[in-house]
Amino acid sequence: MELAHSLLLNEEALAQITEAKRPVFIFEWLRFLDKVLVAANKTDVKEKQKKLVEQLTGLISSSPGPPTRKLLAKNLAALYSIGDTYTVFQTLDKCNDIIRNKDDTAAYLPTKLAAVACVGAFYEKMGRMLGSAFPETVNNLLKSLKSAESQGRSEILMSLQKVLSGLGGAAASCHRDIYKNARSLLTDRSMAVRCAVAKCLLELQNEAVFMWTAELENIATLCFKALENSNYGVRVAVSKLLGTVMATALMPKQATVMRQNVKRATFEEVLELMATGFLRGGSGFLKSGGEMLKVGGSVNREVRVGVTQAYVVFVTTLGGQWLERSFATFLSHVLDLVSHPRATQTHVEAVYSRRCVSFILRATVGSLLGEKAQIAAAKEICQAIGKQMKAVEAVVNDTSGENKSGAADIAASQHVMVCALQELGSLVQSLNATASPLIQEASIGLLETVTSVLLHPSMAARLAAAWCLRCVAVALPFQLTPFLDRCAERLNNLKTSPEAVSGYSFAMAALLGGVHQCPLGIPHAKGKMVVSIAEDLLRTAAQNSRLSLQRTQAGWLLLGALMTLGPSVVRYHLPKMLLLWRNVFPRSLKELEAEKARGDSFTWQVTLEGRAGALCAMRSFVAHCPELLTEDVIRKLMTPIECAMTMMSHIPSVIKAHGAHLKASAAMVRLRLYDILALLPPKTYEGSFNALLRELVAEFTLTDNSANTTTSLLRSLCHYDDSVLLGSWLQETDHKSIEDQLQPNSASGSGALEHDPSSIYLRIPAGEAVPGPLPLGVSVIDASVALFGVVFPHVSYKHRLQMLDHFAECVKQAKGVRQQAVQLNIFTAVLSALKGLAENKSTLGPEEVRKSALTLVMGALDNPNPILRCAAGEALGRMAQVVGEATFIARMAQYSFDKLKSARDVVSRTGHSLALGCLHRYVGGIGSGQHLKTSVSILLALAQDGTSSEVQTWSLHSLALIVDSSGPMYRGYVEPTLSLVLTLLLTVPPSHTEVHQCLGRCLGAIITTVGPELQGNGATISTIRSSCLVGCAITQDHSDSLVQAAAISCLQQLHMFAPRHVNLSSLVPSLCVHLCSSHLLLRRAAVACLRQLAQREAAEVCEYAMSLAKNAGDKESSGANINPFAPGVSSRSDIHCRHRGVNITETGLEGLLFGMLDRETDRKLCSDIHDTLGHMLSSLAVEKLSHWLMLCKDVLAASSDMSTATPLSSGKDEESEKKDEMDDDTMFTTLGEEDKSKPFVAPRWATRVFAADCLCRIIHLCENSDQAHFDLAMARSAKLRNPTNDLLVLHLSDLIRMAFMAATDHSNQLRMAGLQALEDIIKKFASVPEPEFPGHVILEQYQANVGAALRPAFSQDTPSDIIAKACQVCSTWIGSGVVSDLSDLRRVHHLLVSSLDKVQAGKGSSSQLYRESATTMEKLAVLKAWAEVYVVAMNIKKEAESKPKRTIKNTDDDDDDYGTIDELPPDSLITLVQPELPTLSRLWLAALKDYALLTLPAEFASQLPPDGGAFYTPETIDTARLHYRNSWAPILHAVALWLNSTGFTCSEPAEAAAFSGLQKRSTSVNLNQASGATPSAKSLPEINKDRMHLILGVSIQFLCSPRPEEPIEHVTACLQALHTLLDSPYARIHIAEDQLIGVELLNVLHRLLLTWNPPSVQLLVTGVVQQIVRAAQDYLQEKRNTLRCMTILPTILFLIARILKDTAIKSADNQVPPPVSAALQGIKSIVTLSMAKTEDTQKQWTALIRSTLACILEYSQAEDSMPAPDEVSMLTAIALLLWSASSEIIGVQSLQNGCMNRFKNALNSSDPWVQAKCYQLLLSVFQHSNRALSTPYIHSLAPIVVEKLKAVERNRPASNTELLAVQEGIKVLETLVALGEEQNRVQLLALLVPTLISYLLDENSFASASTASKDLHEFALQNLMHIGPLYPHAFKTVMGAAPELKVRLETAVRASQASKAKAAARQPTPTVHSAPTIKLKTSFF
Repeated sequence: MELAHSLLLNEEALAQITEAKRPVFIFEWLRFLDKVLVAANKTDVKEKQKKLVEQLTGLISSSPGPPTRKLLAKNLAALYSIGDTYTVFQTLDKCNDIIRNKDDTAAYLPTKLAAVACVGAFYEKMGRMLGSAFPETVNNLLKSLKSAESQGRSEILMSLQKVLSGLGGAAASCHRDIYKNARSLLTDRSMAVRCAVAKCLLELQNEAVFMWTAELENIATLCFKALENSNYGVRVAVSKLLGTVMATALMPKQATVMRQNVKRATFEEVLELMATGFLRGGSGFLKSGGEMLKVGGSVNREVRVGVTQAYVVFVTTLGGQWLERSFATFLSHVLDLVSHPRATQTHVEAVYSRRCVSFILRATVGSLLGEKAQIAAAKEICQAIGKQMKAVEAVVNDTSGENKSGAADIAASQHVMVCALQELGSLVQSLNATASPLIQEASIGLLETVTSVLLHPSMAARLAAAWCLRCVAVALPFQLTPFLDRCAERLNNLKTSPEAVSGYSFAMAALLGGVHQCPLGIPHAKGKMVVSIAEDLLRTAAQNSRLSLQRTQAGWLLLGALMTLGPSVVRYHLPKMLLLWRNVFPRSLKELEAEKARGDSFTWQVTLEGRAGALCAMRSFVAHCPELLTEDVIRKLMTPIECAMTMMSHIPSVIKAHGAHLKASAAMVRLRLYDILALLPPKTYEGSFNALLRELVAEFTLTDNSANTTTSLLRSLCHYDDSVLLGSWLQETDHKSIEDQLQPNSASGSGALEHDPSSIYLRIPAGEAVPGPLPLGVSVIDASVALFGVVFPHVSYKHRLQMLDHFAECVKQAKGVRQQAVQLNIFTAVLSALKGLAENKSTLGPEEVRKSALTLVMGALDNPNPILRCAAGEALGRMAQVVGEATFIARMAQYSFDKLKSARDVVSRTGHSLALGCLHRYVGGIGSGQHLKTSVSILLALAQDGTSSEVQTWSLHSLALIVDSSGPMYRGYVEPTLSLVLTLLLTVPPSHTEVHQCLGRCLGAIITTVGPELQGNGATISTIRSSCLVGCAITQDHSDSLVQAAAISCLQQLHMFAPRHVNLSSLVPSLCVHLCSSHLLLRRAAVACLRQLAQREAAEVCEYAMSLAKNAGDKESSGANINPFAPGVSSRSDIHCRHRGVNITETGLEGLLFGMLDRETDRKLCSDIHDTLGHMLSSLAVEKLSHWLMLCKDVLAASSDMSTATPLSSGKDEESEKKDEMDDDTMFTTLGEEDKSKPFVAPRWATRVFAADCLCRIIHLCENSDQAHFDLAMARSAKLRNPTNDLLVLHLSDLIRMAFMAATDHSNQLRMAGLQALEDIIKKFASVPEPEFPGHVILEQYQANVGAALRPAFSQDTPSDIIAKACQVCSTWIGSGVVSDLSDLRRVHHLLVSSLDKVQAGKGSSSQLYRESATTMEKLAVLKAWAEVYVVAMNIKKEAESKPKRTIKNTDDDDDDYGTIDELPPDSLITLVQPELPTLSRLWLAALKDYALLTLPAEFASQLPPDGGAFYTPETIDTARLHYRNSWAPILHAVALWLNSTGFTCSEPAEAAAFSGLQKRSTSVNLNQASGATPSAKSLPEINKDRMHLILGVSIQFLCSPRPEEPIEHVTACLQALHTLLDSPYARIHIAEDQLIGVELLNVLHRLLLTWNPPSVQLLVTGVVQQIVRAAQDYLQEKRNTLRCMTILPTILFLIARILKDTAIKSADNQVPPPVSAALQGIKSIVTLSMAKTEDTQKQWTALIRSTLACILEYSQAEDSMPAPDEVSMLTAIALLLWSASSEIIGVQSLQNGCMNRFKNALNSSDPWVQAKCYQLLLSVFQHSNRALSTPYIHSLAPIVVEKLKAVERNRPASNTELLAVQEGIKVLETLVALGEEQNRVQLLALLVPTLISYLLDENSFASASTASKDLHEFALQNLMHIGPLYPHAFKTVMGAAPELKVRLETAVRASQASKAKAAARQPTPTVHSAPTIKLKTSFF
């Protein structure tokens, strides 16, 4: 092949290769030349021009094939336009001579065709340069046109088109000749010729004025005729011609109008002409009867479909602005079409006409108008509906009967209504939330208008209105609940009107069916409402026979619709439903017989409708609530179902008795029965198989059915890849919805809602706009076929055999058309059964079953109907699959081999070649390997059969299947197959498009088979690769879109395996051209390929696409479309789309793709565009930041246009007024140009949402690329260094603006995306400093913008999901630390406060629009936001506390204070949160409790509170779980912080009260709380324990196994919460005490450490582990100390006691030895050890203390052999134990007695020192706070003390020590007086006072007394003086009782006063000194 790459043809090389390879060599050279001529140096070309011309002209006569001649012509023309032109006329003459040649043989034809092609190419390229020769050329072409065969005719017409295009107006003299010769060929029998004529005339009408003036009507009639018996290609071409001519007639092009003064056609004339075609068709009159149309005379259907397409072309050509201006007229015209009696002669025809009209409206209004204009259009449609409805009401209310045509008017109006309402619904649905002005504006009255149609007399109109309401509700979900309520109310009010019952129940059912499209759902109570309405309808149905039917249908319809709400709602109503179902059917055969006997015709109709309805509701239940289908429920369902099956067999007799009008109702019952059985497991009804199969087989073999109805399922059961044989690729075109009508099987494309009202609530199949159930007759057969496939695998072999034999018999019995129908149905059923077998992995059965099946199938391989042959092939393959035996497969293959070797007819050759392909497809390469060689050789031979393109198509298709399924095993056959494919590509005429499509498929399959080998460099691989490339080049250049699509997928495969060898520089521009194709499959293929290319080489793809824009700009600077978003179709002449640069402008391919998103509706295509843009974005956005941001900004800017939400009708804006003032001339002159320069349609909301998502992705990509994107200083310096540096931070204002535009849009989805973008921006830029103002961040300047973007989200009517998102953004914003202005902060904070009020408002307060879980989501989002703010606030506070304080100078003047403090004080945030904390903490805890309950495993479901939790209701538990899952983590963290900051001291007395106030139930709030107990009954420790358990439980449960998709923030928040919690001492003790929890937590953390890699998580884990370990250590330390104490204390105490015994020995000087003092100190320390007195050690401790005391008591007893013990020390030890360990000793009698004895002994001691110490120690015992301890001692020892003190009077102290003893004794007595109660005071004083008075000396004895004695007197006197005033009343009483005492006291007082002065001088007595010294030594208290 490389040898072919030279400027001149390498003739030597050519001579050396074989004959077969020469055409390929020549083609390859021409390909090379085509590329090189454009790029070559002109002088080089001129040097070799002569030789080149020779070589090229020589090739003309070498019989070149179609692709070669095309390329040859192109090269010759290019050569002349680049080099010299002086020999061009000679060459032209040569060509003309060849064309004139009379040789008509087939051999000479290629040469002639090549010459024709060259002529066309010359004129196209050089145009007027050849002007002088053109008349001769044209005449020559026209002359040969008359005698040419079809290939020649096509080629000549194509050449003429090129001549016309090259010469433009200069060819005017020949226009009429061309027109006359060409027009008759519009009805040529060859479709290719018709297409060529249409294209030629389309070119002609650009200049030939007569075509759209004088000849306009003729052209229309011609086009209608051309559409008769046309194929899809012809319809597209002719409709383009017709539409364009009509548009030109209405709005001629400026230039032509200037030249000739022409009369323009009026709008009415043009529309009338079009309508003729739509209503009458080409032949003028309709043939009679609908069936007739199906068979032979279906002329007018094709014409109608073609004219429908022409309408769309007509409007598209005139453009969107024209449509906006003329919409009212156009709408009324189009709706008139469908109300015309000719369009609606039969029901099916009416449905077809409706489909066509809907198509016209959708294709124009849906794609040409922007959102504003669409809203205006919707208003117009509303008015049209209102007008129609008024007319209908007038007829209905006209009782006089004057209006004779009334009924006909109503019948016609229903079709108008259906079209108008469907379009209105589609419009609103596509506008989505942008349509809200339509609802909010009362003047439009959309809802009133639509609801009024619910009372229309026709069911079709009522259903359409219901559907329209569903669309509105899905677009504007806040309307859903109000709509439901309104319908329910009207239904109740208008119960007596049949239309109202029917209409409003339709509407309710439709709305319920729409709920699944509204994520926020509807309140749970609506389910109850629907059930009660439905029950009521069913109950009252029998009361009024006028309403019976409607009420029955309505009741069951509503129950069926209810099921779509899913198990969470239905669960509550299931028992009632089961009862209703059971009661609707007879219980027994007896009841059934009785029923048959008594019913009349009407009763039976109602009964059958009721049962069909019940079965339909069951089916809906089984389909939508599979979770509720327990075995028990299935068993209960089977009761009514079995009754229904029994009833089926009795129905024929009922119909016989009561009339055929019951047939439809009976068929409906069967349909519903089949539908539900297909959904249930066959095992449940296997007992009824026999009866059921009889019914099914009778159904699809048309046993009782006189009509030849066929199933619609055959295409779907055949393989998708067989579309080329079935023509089902039409399903993949933009015209699918109307092309369906022309398919051969029954009622194809005639789907309509009225065929099955239940479809109004079912989910719409993907890709459908409106549900279109097929007519009942077809649906029943479809259902029977589907059920047959389900049941067949479970039937015994015997029955299988019987059925298969029966099928053969049925086929034999039927004749003609009926036979075809029966056979089609049987084959579909057999395929369905085989598919079922394969899915069940079961086999077909023994030999006789196989044989019977094989006979059936083989017979159909020779059927003349291609669909049947296709089905037979498929069935054969599936049979091989389920039999799975090599011998069987060999037998089948051999049979086909033999057949193909002998057969000569087309039918059997096609059928059997497909059979081979299907065998290989289903058995795979391994199973059919041994037949590969034979199969391939046979098919390769068949493919060369040039006489029949059909045989070639089928054999090539089969070959492709074999290549596909054989995989690597095919490698040996690749070369011969490839060479055949190339040969055929170079020779088969292009008009045989199917052959070319199959060649493309083969090529693709070969590329896949060779696979990665294609990268190799070996000789064979290089040859294979270049052959593949040549093949791709040929198919790429084919005129048919499907062939081009195949070429693209081949190149895509090649690019996957050998990317280096695919030339993107030519591929990408061609793909860009295809993006404007009018063929959906081609656009899909182009985008899919671009998606793959962009994944690897995005930059190159964009670059090559831009080259296309540059070339376009050079070629035609004026015409290039400047706007990126203008639709490709808007251009006036789409033909030039290729040359004009396909709308690729400076926005590049990405701009074009964004524009496509606005026009395309195909899901797959849109998703591929999204992916392609995504790949391009990922690769390029960071480098070309400005470009991508501009793209997004341009798209999003459309939001700001729309969101100026002014009411629509409030007066026109100035521009529109100006437009209205324009006069006609200016209007039509500007129209053409205006289209091109102005953006046509502003980007729609879905595209804007995508752009907002792109914005978030761009931010994310920048984050991963370079830090400078988020650092203003770095970015600026980078920009200075290199101005091309483009960094995100420099575009911050744009980012904020875009996010703001999106966040404040009408569209909810866009608001979500905008808020998300805003959140991302805040997160990424919050900390970016502002270099010019140190200490500030760059986001500060946007505070107002952020606030403004958030405010609307908190308005009253915002949906919950947006509020939830907005709360998130709020908390991010507040927490980001950007907000420096307190008032700004307050504004945002205020939004959260207002939300918090909403949260507290409780469950039932607000009027609910959405499901309860939406409220849950909203409330939890608010709590989560507050939690996040609180966490941030606490962090700030913590940081501020840890930093050194800065002084903030504050001025006194408040107004001035913003000047001084520019930043917020660190505690300002916490002060904002503080006031809400009491509420928040309570709500947070409640939310956590809910979450804890909801995370319980399913088996604990019964333990959940029956009323739900604080924020969820039990009905919405499943959806609520998700919301809790999203918000619990920050709440947990906040709760931990709060508990830590309050130190667990906050109990919750307010909790219950507050909650019972704000909720109907208070019990739900407090977790694990007995239902009877009140929350306040819990003590604080209990509450705290609960809280600890809650927090630790939630954390452990989560950390146990966090799902991998769990956000890392949840994990960190949870760990931080634990860390915070363990900071508080209470928590540490709690976790340390309960070791199990600690261990469990450590286990969980260990797992987390192993499974979660991020270092942040690991650090946190280790932090928490440290905390736990530390808590345990501290606790252990303490515990260990205690335990250690308990282990060693006995020893220590024993030792101390021994030390006391051994060292406390009486000494003469009463000195206490150091060991004794230390021992006593030791006892005191030990006894007062707090840590020892824990609960665990209490018992040990008590025993220890008691035994110690016993020990000391024992040791203190004097023993004879031992020295006397020191009583004082021993008593001190005893007193110490009594004082410090009172509780352990109280009540132990033996110890008490021992102690008392020791005290008594000491009191009675002869040693005054011992006495004194004893009194001191007694005093401490008497004073002990524990009365239980002191009282026995007082009772026992006080009397002894009194006695001892009384005895002193007689025996006064002689020494200081004795005096001290007395003084200490008196102190004890005084203390007793003080301790006594008031009433005992006198008795106690009666003891003390006389004793003291007895110590007084009279004057005489005083002088002679000893010092000690005098001191006693002084002491007594002072004490008395002190006591008197202390207890005056008691003192008087005592003194009064004894006068002698009084005298003695008075005397002493007087003496004392007399010697006061002396006494004062003598005051300091030695006692003062002595007492303290002793005290100091022994005071242990």
